[in-house]
Amino acid sequence: MKASHVPTIDFALAKTDPDQLEQLDSACRDHGFFLLKNHGIQSAINAMWKASEWFFEQPREDKLAISRTESIPLGYYDRELTKQKRDLKEVFDYMKPKIDGDDFNQWPEDKDFKNVMERFFKEASVVAEETLNLVFHALNNSQIELPVGESKTSNVRLNFYPTSDPLDSNDQEKVSELGDMALHHHTDPGILTLLLQDMTGGLQAKSKESGWIDIEPEEDTIVVNLGDAMQVWTNDQYVAAIHRVLKRTHSPRYSTPYFYNPKGNAILKPIEGLSSKSDLYSSFTWKEYIQGRVNDNYEDLGEDDIQIERFKVS
Repeated sequence: MKASHVPTIDFALAKTDPDQLEQLDSACRDHGFFLLKNHGIQSAINAMWKASEWFFEQPREDKLAISRTESIPLGYYDRELTKQKRDLKEVFDYMKPKIDGDDFNQWPEDKDFKNVMERFFKEASVVAEETLNLVFHALNNSQIELPVGESKTSNVRLNFYPTSDPLDSNDQEKVSELGDMALHHHTDPGILTLLLQDMTGGLQAKSKESGWIDIEPEEDTIVVNLGDAMQVWTNDQYVAAIHRVLKRTHSPRYSTPYFYNPKGNAILKPIEGLSSKSDLYSSFTWKEYIQGRVNDNYEDLGEDDIQIERFKVS
């Protein structure tokens, strides 16, 4: 099997199938992407798709009424930057509602939308935890104590990639120019991402072996890509997936990632006993890392956003 192959893993059978575990391990070492089938949450996904399309079809003023800001980091946004370049997309972000403390979620008035999204979040959280267990099983089927993620720090994003700039000419003058991608190349900061993509296509991953490869859409599957925390935890055995989305020219694209993140107080460092190599990273906190990544989404800070390379041991 070529390392650049993007395998489709049967979620119900993979842990007991050596061939699927080998494919998963190879993909995680080369580009960090695989697909999951038989994941058990297709009903929640179907409802999410309908609600996502409904939201992005709403009048612009209704979406702007729940725009996110630096003090309210959740809600609608249409001018995000990646690698200091503006992406051709609109987004809606939300998290698990807090029972105590501040809840920064902003919802449209339609209650059905909120109910559908909360159901999707709940079911995706279960799949994310089980997927992390599967990834660790493929890497090292041992009794080493392994870190876990946390639904309370995780979030969902609805993405809409239009074929033309969603900003009018007045707004365009106030922000960075569009780049040459719908979404510029990047890695996700967390542990892993469960990505739902429609059948439009355009998602690409950077393979060590083959360069840019397409992540072809497949019905009723979840795309999984590894994040920065996983690369640090595994001491570079598994790679954070570098990925991008090509500009839409004929038809828009919808996607929905669930970002599965470490606990709020997590210290990111290589897991003791998981790698035979010396630690390649010094320890750092999840809070400082994610804040550095979020800050760069709002404005061009004049340098690339924070990356795990900053914590590499020289």
